Amino acid sequence: MHTVVDLISLANEHLGTDLEPADAARELTELPCWDSVHLLRLVGLLEQELGRPVAVAEMLQARSLSEIWTAAVAT
Repeated sequence: MHTVVDLISLANEHLGTDLEPADAARELTELPCWDSVHLLRLVGLLEQELGRPVAVAEMLQARSLSEIWTAAVAT
């Protein structure tokens, strides 16, 4: 995984979402297919993909997929 687009592909493949790269900057609350359960499942997927823990507190504060990606790679 190298970009937020990879994160979106991961979500689409494993969470059943239908996200587009343009959704990366949108507020999570604006995404019709997104809810808090998706975020928790995505944390687990990211930890598997990255091979290390991610900062859950920062992920919970993220307001967009781009911010989720930033928090994941900053850990």
